[in-house]
Formats: sequence, structure tokens, C-alpha cells
Amino acid sequence: MTDSRAVGDHPKIEEFAVAGQGDGPYGITVGPDGAVWFTLVHSGHIGRRDADGEVTLHRLDLPDSAPSVITTGPDGALWFTLAKAGAIGRITTDGEITEYELPTPDGGPFGITAGPDGALWFTTMNTDHIGRITVDGEITERPLVCDGVFPSAIACGADGALWFTLNKAGAIGRISVDGVVALHPLPSAEAAPVGITAGPGDALWFVEIGAGQVGRITTDGEITEFALPDRAARPHAIAGAPDGSCWFTEWGGNRVGRITADGEITEYDLPTPSSEPHGIAVAPDGAVWVALEIGALARIA
Repeated sequence: MTDSRAVGDHPKIEEFAVAGQGDGPYGITVGPDGAVWFTLVHSGHIGRRDADGEVTLHRLDLPDSAPSVITTGPDGALWFTLAKAGAIGRITTDGEITEYELPTPDGGPFGITAGPDGALWFTTMNTDHIGRITVDGEITERPLVCDGVFPSAIACGADGALWFTLNKAGAIGRISVDGVVALHPLPSAEAAPVGITAGPGDALWFVEIGAGQVGRITTDGEITEFALPDRAARPHAIAGAPDGSCWFTEWGGNRVGRITADGEITEYDLPTPSSEPHGIAVAPDGAVWVALEIGALARIA
């Protein structure tokens, strides 16, 4: 475990109101249309903010469905999880919505990512499954080797496998496209990992909301942990950047952090106190977008 922190010039951070204070922007991604797409976990909407700042909210059929993580699919649509509805959603860039119910409706789907096989892969927190959905809506769920592990975020690794966090097990999991599962326990007790992303080279980077650390795991299973200056910062989500660094949110610290491939950490305070930063995404131009649960998006130049 290492602890490295750098202090640099504070970048320009802008905040944009996109919803009511109780609507809860949560997941966020940059779509194939160049717009920023986000979920409103409390009000049951999918939001879109275009380059001109115009915001469009698309209401889901079930307002209490808890749309959570959102990502771009291989078909050019946006795909998202509906944690309370037990479903996977799809929205085109024109706003057409389709929802697909899971075989286990109480599964609690959360993380979702595009896989190497032209399908999307997702986690179910309550039933300990890793799921797969084709762009035509065909769903398969695979149980993990143990129960009560709470699979959370998921990302595609350089090895063509899917890597995911096991929040309650304190471990990182790997599943091949043909369903072979391996688990890698983390060194730190009470790590409670949540977010995970593909990083430079063959590594995946993740955040430990319980231990206040950022971790790295190679596709060979070698793990390194980097302690944050504020171990109570509760890092939540993480996203890779084009320059080989990763950006992450500190939900408990009201900050956004950046970590280089060498583990050097820089942190930036958000302008609004108690803004509850959750999801994070990096645009092709290098700008960082953050979902703030108070009803806003932040952009870091």
C-alpha cells in the first residue's frame, strides 16, 4: 500500500443545474452523440445535456425504478440499470426507451458495461449474479461461486474478460465471456470496493469506499492499493482518461481526485458544499463530468 499526493493548480470547475435537488443525478456517461447522459436515481428519469447546455429529461414508466449506472452500448444507444425495477433499460439518442425485465426481478441490477462480444454485461447486487444482455434484449444470468458478495460496478479488461467489484466480499471478480469466474480478495479489510474502470496497459483501477483507497489490479491478479489523504473520503466511482490517468469521486469528501499510473494523487474540492458526487465520466476532449446528487452536473476543464 502506498500513499502519494500532489498539489497542483486548481482547474476550472463549473456546475450546471439539470434537475430538482431531490432528483438525484447518479450515473453519467458521454454518449456517441457528444452529449452528456445521466440517470436521476430518485425521480426516475434519464437526462441528456447537449453541447449548448440544453437539458432534456426522459421520464421512465416507473418513477421509483432507481435508474443507476448508464453506458454506451455497441449499438450506439445508451443502456442503463434499473435497480428497483429489476430491469435493464435502453434509450436511443432520439429518446426512444425500451425496458427489459430480468428473470430475477428482485436482483437489483447496478453496474453495466459493453463487453467484447457485442453484448452488455451487468451485475445484480441482491442475487449475486453477473448478467449478459444482447442488443436484441436476450438476457442470461450467471450465479457467482458464493452468496452475499454484492457485485457492484463492472468493466471490460484488456484481456477480454469482465471485471467487477464485490462490495461485501472485499474482492475483485473476473468472469470470462464463457462464464469462468475467479475472485481476487483485497489486502485491506473493510475495503468495500464500488467503482471499477479499465486503465492504461493491462490494469483495472477501482475505488474502496470503506478503506478510503484507490486500487489497481492487473489482469494477472496483482493488486496495489493507494491510500487517500482523507481515509474517510468514501471514494465511489472511477473513470479512465485518455492520458492514462483515472479520475474518481470522493462522496464523503465533496471532492474529485485524479490518480496517475504511478499512483500520484491530486484532489480538487467541488464548489458547492455537500454536493454528493457520485458518477464520473471523461469526455473525448479530456473534460471530466461528475453527477452531483444535489441536482447538478460538474465539469472540470
